[in-house]
Amino acid sequence: MKIKTGLGQDSHAFCDTNKLLILAGVVFDYPKSLNANSDGDVVFHSITNAISSITGINILGAKADTLCKQGVTDSVEYLKLAFNDLNKWKIQHIAISIECLHPKILPMIEKMKLSISKLLNIALQDVGITTTTGEGLTEFGKGNGIQVLSIVTVIK
Repeated sequence: MKIKTGLGQDSHAFCDTNKLLILAGVVFDYPKSLNANSDGDVVFHSITNAISSITGINILGAKADTLCKQGVTDSVEYLKLAFNDLNKWKIQHIAISIECLHPKILPMIEKMKLSISKLLNIALQDVGITTTTGEGLTEFGKGNGIQVLSIVTVIK
């Protein structure tokens, strides 16, 4: 058996648009959205980057930018591309750390875990999500955006 671990990160600043705030495919009732060409789902972007670090195939950047120009702005589609690149590797666990002052993430964690587990075909208990405000030491902890770090562990 072989094991690999991938690390991914993404962050976006808040902006005032009429877009929805979406995290892990879940819509949050919040008056601001994230500044991005896509829907700005930093959780899915972070997981996509973690998988890309395993496969060596970058999705975010040129591929995602091309899709955005074609009108594909749903981050689910980017994550699906990365997931398909895993080929015979199977996801065993995903650890996610979210840093932001707001919105409050805790009440939505179970919905977010369910969304991730369904999309990536893994057990709900194999998705871990933690949150922090970082004690206000960063722009995210001061309420100016959201940062997400993800670790994906796979086996073959």
